[in-house]
Amino acid sequence: MYAIIEVGAKQFSVKKDDILDVEKMAAKEGKDITLDKVLLVSKDKKIEIGQPYLKEARVEASVLAEVKGPKVVNFKYRRRKASHQTIGYRPKLTRLKIKDIHL
Repeated sequence: MYAIIEVGAKQFSVKKDDILDVEKMAAKEGKDITLDKVLLVSKDKKIEIGQPYLKEARVEASVLAEVKGPKVVNFKYRRRKASHQTIGYRPKLTRLKIKDIHL
């Protein structure tokens, strides 16, 4: 059984016991959360697709930690101006563990 969920502005394909990093959420470490923006659920070769979301479907997850993602580098260059700028940052992410998928 797997599901496609929407968290923030991104979509993820998840199964039970998957661990994924999503954009920072306002949830405490160790707490359980419910993700209700479920786009698709597949169970025993039966696929249900929402328009845009499935009403009864939900995914339960627990918050493992707040982590920093890989470094992202922005490089701005202006031709013929002898001007360039390098900016780097590490986005803050929330690490989730998928507990269960309910249909």
